[in-house]
Amino acid sequence: MVWDMLAFVFSRTAMVHDALFVLSKMKDLSIQPSIMTYNSLLHNLRDTDIMWDIYSELEDNGPHPTDYTNSIFLDGLCRQSLILEAIAFLREIDKTVAEPCVVCFNTLMSGFCRMGFLDIAKAFFCMMFKYGLRPDTYSYNILIHGLCVSGSLEEALAFAIDMEKHGLDPDQVTYNILAKGFSLLGMMDGTWKDSGKILQSEEDLTYTILICGHCQTGNIEEGFRLREEMKSKGLKLNGISYRVLLSSLCRIGQINEALSLLSELSSVGLKPDLFMYSMIIHGLCKLGEVQKAIQLYKEMCLKRIHPDSFPHRSILIGLCEKSTISEARSYFNTLTKGGLIQDVVLYNIMIDRYIKVGNVADAVRLYEKLLEKGIAPTVVTFNSLINGYCKAGKLAHARQWLDDMKMHNVVPTIVTYTTIMNGFCEVGNLKATFEVLEEMATNGMEPNQVTYTVLMKGLCKHGKLEESVAVLQHMLAKGLSPDQASYNALIQCFCKARDLKRAFQLHDEMVRLKIQPNNVTYNILINGLCVYGDLIVAERVFSFLQSQNCKLSKVAYTTLIKANCAKGDVERAMVLFHQMANTGFDILLKDYSAVINRLCKRSLINGAVDFFRMMLANGVAPDWEICSVIYHSLHQARYFRAELQVYVLMIKCGLERG
Repeated sequence: MVWDMLAFVFSRTAMVHDALFVLSKMKDLSIQPSIMTYNSLLHNLRDTDIMWDIYSELEDNGPHPTDYTNSIFLDGLCRQSLILEAIAFLREIDKTVAEPCVVCFNTLMSGFCRMGFLDIAKAFFCMMFKYGLRPDTYSYNILIHGLCVSGSLEEALAFAIDMEKHGLDPDQVTYNILAKGFSLLGMMDGTWKDSGKILQSEEDLTYTILICGHCQTGNIEEGFRLREEMKSKGLKLNGISYRVLLSSLCRIGQINEALSLLSELSSVGLKPDLFMYSMIIHGLCKLGEVQKAIQLYKEMCLKRIHPDSFPHRSILIGLCEKSTISEARSYFNTLTKGGLIQDVVLYNIMIDRYIKVGNVADAVRLYEKLLEKGIAPTVVTFNSLINGYCKAGKLAHARQWLDDMKMHNVVPTIVTYTTIMNGFCEVGNLKATFEVLEEMATNGMEPNQVTYTVLMKGLCKHGKLEESVAVLQHMLAKGLSPDQASYNALIQCFCKARDLKRAFQLHDEMVRLKIQPNNVTYNILINGLCVYGDLIVAERVFSFLQSQNCKLSKVAYTTLIKANCAKGDVERAMVLFHQMANTGFDILLKDYSAVINRLCKRSLINGAVDFFRMMLANGVAPDWEICSVIYHSLHQARYFRAELQVYVLMIKCGLERG
């Protein structure tokens, strides 16, 4: 059993060669692998010739092939375009087994549709009836999809109608396939109404398809207009139409409208289902309305709709983000108490939250609890824990978790390695960063966009600017598209190195490659000009961006305000401060403090007093530090009357300290 489990695990984790080695050892020891192991190997090797050897080995020495085994083998033959062999294999099944199963026929039909042989696929569909088999919804969906792709929408609709005649309800997949077919033929704009191909007797079917199609493409208004049109014609919406409309409303955050639609269901003789409730619960949680989501969850349970893990996950994420961690943990404990719900995703959500608030110890304790309950950790579990140790600067511990992953047969991903690399970069250990990169390459993983950005940041920290540019060029040569983060990392490094010309060249390269510079890019450039370059040029860049209607961040304003204060241009600082306030940014005490401190340090007392008065006029309460700074500055400048006024204000605000 241990050998078989080992072979199965190797196969499941795509370590096929290791699985084959274990299989040969089992043969030497006269141990028979289970059908589960053979199925897993066949599935992983179905695109190769080795598939034949595995199946022959199974027939000669292994357990009896199941319907699932045969369907995997058929899928492999179709994927390798071995049409005649696939048909011959089906006939062979017919001779050796009482009859081929629906799954085998579905596999063949799917393969032939994929290759464009629709007539052969339809022939197999008819053959199912001859064998006394009833096609299932998946059987119909395969053919409907194939017909839609080939442009035979009339025939696809006929199959959907035939499906209902045989007692099968089209599911959401059916409608989505047909909606995509309508869209491909340009019939989403209403031209279907003039088409003789659409059967009038099946108008409700057509409306459902159109509602699905318009909602899929984001045209929710048209979906609701069609709903009203259906009502005016006396046609009833089915459950799928309501699901699609509800889902679309939740996706764009219109939860109140979704709730209204949910309450409408009972009046049209339909019952809300788990999917509908789950979507609205998820939507409420995304908006931060967690208590409303919990209330709706209770309402769902009262209607005897048994929840799965999805609503629990949404509520837990909502509590983690909008409430205290103790509330989230309390809810988590309620769910997992008694072991009724054993969902690793719930553990992952809670572990990740602990990591985000810097509580690695509780995250590890929860991980240990997960193991105690016999729940297998996933790559997400380990990635969160590794991230926690990296953030805490405990890189040796982070590396140890890689060994734990291997113990649990969890394969590290590109995210795992990149997280560790970033951790080493943060502490300036470039040698260890490249060692992890080498290990990643040894395990057959190619660096992605984020990995390269991490490398560039690490090289920049060591002042290796040309090497970091070389990484960018290597990234482009490999066909990977850098993003704003990649360029921003480089631009910042060149600004710090006082090479502003090169920084702006990189900005121009971004524009040339159609990578839109973002707020961070402009903040870095403006800050670079203010600190290391020329304030006049910084002002010009700022004014140009304003004229181009670029949405500048608050940081861009505060950077220029501070620079003008340092220069002694109080008037310009005041103008920029007013612009910042008028743009709609929240102006906080720290924003006033930063300006007043700088002006006081440069003995620009009148300017500091002007900003202090503006702060009070705008209803921003001072603290002891800012009052103390301006009080002492006024005292040194011998502005005794103003000094006394500030002292009185401190008493009124309860800020005097003797």
